[in-house]
Amino acid sequence: MAIHPEPSGLYYPNRFALILLNGIEEIMGHNGLNAILNMGGLSHWIENPPPDDMNKGEFDFAYMAALNQALEEMYGPRGGRGLQLRLGRVLFAEGLANFGALVGASDLAFKILPLPAKIRAGLPAIAKVFDGLSDQTSYVKDPGGDCYHYTIARCSMCWQRHVDHPICFIGAGIIEEALRWVSGGRTFRVDEISCIGMGDETCTYAIYKEPLG
Repeated sequence: MAIHPEPSGLYYPNRFALILLNGIEEIMGHNGLNAILNMGGLSHWIENPPPDDMNKGEFDFAYMAALNQALEEMYGPRGGRGLQLRLGRVLFAEGLANFGALVGASDLAFKILPLPAKIRAGLPAIAKVFDGLSDQTSYVKDPGGDCYHYTIARCSMCWQRHVDHPICFIGAGIIEEALRWVSGGRTFRVDEISCIGMGDETCTYAIYKEPLG
């Protein structure tokens, strides 16, 4: 059944949409991309994708939520989760690393920092990219203990959805890949511990301070 997203008036830059669509096509192929766009009520993007610029106005938050929902409906909760995580990783690797505060993570001065310092600097840098270029609002806190908290106060992935489980796995994939990049290849566990779609106040990820393995 096709989804009919109602625009929110909140946007990402148009180029973010192209990165997303290219990521879906890389993972699922051209026919898979078209099927997701049709199911998500975004068939107009098949022939006329958003322009490749940093203007806002084509990629509404509701469209991200519709694509996220279409992936889950087409492949089921488990399969959709895996695809959303992969898509988040591809999104970061194929484009988001080149934006804003994250660019400095490739500098020598950053590379020689101890691993904990890289993570402390890298997480806020991810949030700044989205806050600076889109209508998403994010922040990072260290509540003590073994985790950082990465919080999205205005989230597109679950926009206007009502669910009984966390669904913002694209965000988790972006954070996982960003931390792999800033840490020189280490993998960190990222768990979504609250979700606006479930009725929580924010979408928050617990990011464990120690890498896996």
